[in-house]
Amino acid sequence: MVEVFKTNVKNKNQAKMLIHLIYETFQGYVVNFDLEDCDRILRVKCESGCIESEDLIHFLQKLGVQAEILPDETPPGQRSFLSSGINFHFGTAIEQAKRYF
Repeated sequence: MVEVFKTNVKNKNQAKMLIHLIYETFQGYVVNFDLEDCDRILRVKCESGCIESEDLIHFLQKLGVQAEILPDETPPGQRSFLSSGINFHFGTAIEQAKRYF
């Protein structure tokens, strides 16, 4: 599964730190930014399950980053959203990130 987010990430250093924190917090995610795009795109891929979009958005908001899901170009009815009830702790990653933002 792949999810694409519009963000307000400002530069490559901020993007690198966010990638590091996402890898530490969300198991199985592969992420990258396209800061050349006008929407400052964050792409998230997870081959082992569902992307917990709301959890990721909440995590980014705690770091002062705005993010929203970009609409899917796939026709309605061709995607299913499952919730795995992922449970993780934001505290450590957020404390680390505060030094950079």
